[in-house]
Amino acid sequence: MDAVWRRVAWTAGAAAGCAASFAGFWAAQRGAHVSMIDLMVYRAEGATVRGGGDLYAMRATYARLPTTYPPFAALLFVPLTWLRAGTMRTAATAGNLLLLVALVTLSLRVAGRPRRVPRAAAALAVAAVAVWCEPVWTTLRYGQVNLLLAVLVLWDLTRPAAHRWAGAGTGLAAGIKLTPALFAVLLAVAGLLALRRAARPEVRAWGAAYRRRALVAAGTFAGTVAVAALALPYDSRRFWTGVVLAPDRVGLGEDTANQSLRGVVARLQHTGDPGTLWLTAAVLAGAAGLAVAVTALLAGDRLPYGAGWATVSCALTALLVSPVSWSHHWVWAVPMLVLLGSEALRRRDPRWAVGTAAGCALFCSFALWDVPHGPGRHELRQSAPQMLLSAGYPLAAVAFLALAGTVAVRALYTTPTRSVSTADGVRLLPGPGDGAAVGPTVGPAVGPAVELTTGPALGPGAGLTGDPGRGPAHGPGPGPADAPGPGLAAPGTGSARPAGANPRHPAGSS
Repeated sequence: MDAVWRRVAWTAGAAAGCAASFAGFWAAQRGAHVSMIDLMVYRAEGATVRGGGDLYAMRATYARLPTTYPPFAALLFVPLTWLRAGTMRTAATAGNLLLLVALVTLSLRVAGRPRRVPRAAAALAVAAVAVWCEPVWTTLRYGQVNLLLAVLVLWDLTRPAAHRWAGAGTGLAAGIKLTPALFAVLLAVAGLLALRRAARPEVRAWGAAYRRRALVAAGTFAGTVAVAALALPYDSRRFWTGVVLAPDRVGLGEDTANQSLRGVVARLQHTGDPGTLWLTAAVLAGAAGLAVAVTALLAGDRLPYGAGWATVSCALTALLVSPVSWSHHWVWAVPMLVLLGSEALRRRDPRWAVGTAAGCALFCSFALWDVPHGPGRHELRQSAPQMLLSAGYPLAAVAFLALAGTVAVRALYTTPTRSVSTADGVRLLPGPGDGAAVGPTVGPAVGPAVELTTGPALGPGAGLTGDPGRGPAHGPGPGPADAPGPGLAAPGTGSARPAGANPRHPAGSS
């Protein structure tokens, strides 16, 4: 009974702390009179669809902002037109705060945490802090959909592989914004490589699950394209034959808010068009990042939290190679930091703890805004220290991918040994008769411990559901929204900003 009351007390205390943090956040945003301008663009897209207008000729808000989302997203935005603007903003803020709690919960799940306190308590405590980090702050400030997409993908990848719709969430997210499609590519590549003759039997079994998920994701994405083509044939033709190929429609490439490789190279070259150098860097980074993610999946039960390493590596790769990755797209910093923190606890190595703390400091510091930015294209005249400061997120992603590649390769060539779980979470590797269950499977352990199997959560076992034996398977800080700051979105992945049209920065945001 004492243990039950302790769990209740932990959860109640965390809930009170989270509520206080969220209330303070909400008050700060209201005090800053944020306009949630991207949410207003979404609403205008929905109104354009209802009125039968030209979606990609539309300009919304006083900043004259265009749209670059796929037309399917505009169909989903129609319900926003049923609400008054004030009600819509309130609902969007509340919904994003709930999505943040969901993202943290899924991040803990994929990292096999916590082990000694209730997961709800841990999720609420982490969310209370995460809401103040720069990517999350700006997502809520602009009324963006980044948290929704991250939750869709992470929820989908942690579902039991035997579920007939496993993969649908990833395809749906890609139908709204294109960059999540890289997760389907990851699954497809891992599934094909698992066919090789040298693969272990359990890896070949996981490979079948990967291929099936990839097919479901691709089919769902194709379904979103077909639905939009039927409902909006003219807009669909315009998007897929022109808008998707126009990265400059989104905003200025050198904008300090653009935390992709294209933004870094543009600032290094002091030009808005980085050209072939960026393309070369993006291709190399994409291939390397995808290789890291695939290796983490194929390492299987040899790599603790392998699904977490693979998922975060794939997300960061997508952010690096996208032509525009505005700072608020980097909400994937939350699962990245949760994973690093989990590894620091498991390894009990101070170097991991220092790295995790450094990552938290980076994403909570708003440091990328401590450089000249705003009207006047100041980024074209940055000094070397300023360029370094405005490249913080891509540098963190490269460091993470290097670390992930190291641990994944080491795990891949490690001979697995059967071990018994302990209170510290040592994994129980599948052995004869264990089947191919993978992912953290919570069940009775030897002694008082919790059993944890940490193979790829995307494999054909219990996924990361915690069900044992499930069967095979912009300006920094709270400034007003019309203050100088970043723009948002990538081609085909957000509402764009023409030069000089962003109320926060000439490049705009979506």
